[in-house]
Amino acid sequence: MLIDSHVNLHAPAFDEDRDAVIARARDAGIRLMVEISDKVSSFEATHAVAMAHPDIYCTVGTHPHEAKDNPWLKADDLIQLAARPKVVGIGETGLDYHYDLSPRDIQRQVFAAHVTAARETGLPLVVHTREADGDMIQMLESAYESGSFKLLLHCYTSGAELARRAAALGAFFSVSGIATFKAAEEVRAVIRDMPAERIIVETDCPYLAPVPLRGRRNEPAFLPHVLDKLAEIRGWTRDEAEQRTEDAFFALFDRIPRP
Repeated sequence: MLIDSHVNLHAPAFDEDRDAVIARARDAGIRLMVEISDKVSSFEATHAVAMAHPDIYCTVGTHPHEAKDNPWLKADDLIQLAARPKVVGIGETGLDYHYDLSPRDIQRQVFAAHVTAARETGLPLVVHTREADGDMIQMLESAYESGSFKLLLHCYTSGAELARRAAALGAFFSVSGIATFKAAEEVRAVIRDMPAERIIVETDCPYLAPVPLRGRRNEPAFLPHVLDKLAEIRGWTRDEAEQRTEDAFFALFDRIPRP
C-alpha cells in the first residue's frame, strides 16, 4: 500500500485542479493521504478536505512560520479541534531557525502547546525542524520527562545527532523528495541509520517534487519516486520498502483503520 503521510491539498496551488490531483494520486496507487494543518486559523479548509474524501485524514496545528499569528495558542484549543472526526495528528509544529518567520521564543511557546496536546490526546506529534537541532532535542527530551508521546520528524533533513537522540525517544521519521536531490548526500546518510521499523514516506506537496520531476508542482502521484529512492538508500526491494513504510505508518497513525 502506498501512503502519502504529508500533503497540503488545501494549499492555493491546488485551487484550480484539486479533484484532479486527488484522482491522479489514486490512479498512481496512493491508498491513503494525511492532509496537514499549517495553521489553526485555516484548519476548517484542512478538515474539509479530509471530510470530503474517504481516503484522506488530517492533522490540526500551527507551523512555526505561522506561530507569530497565534502566539497564545493553548493546548486546550488543539485538543478541542482534535476531537473532530478524521483528525489523526497534532501539528505540523516545531522550530524553524532558517527563515525565522516567527520570533524564536514564540515558536518555542507554540511548540510546547502542541507537545502537551499530543500527550493528552495520544495523537502523534508532526514536527518540522530546521536549523534548530539544539533547542529541538532539548525541548523533546525535557518534554519526555513529563510523559511520552508519539512523535514524527517529518521531511527530515537535520543532523545525525538530533536523529539519534530523537530515535532513542521512539521517534518516527518521514522521507521526502529531498532524498532524491543530487546535493542531499548528508540527508541520505542519516536515512541509512534511521530505525528501519520507523520510516514512512511523504511528498509534502505542493513542495519538494522529487527527481526527475524537480521544479514542478509536487503532488501525491509523485510519491513512488520517493519510495524507490528510499528502497535504494536502504538496500530494500521495492516491495519491502512498501511493506515496511506501510507497517510503520499504521504503527504511528493508529487512529486510522487499516484497510
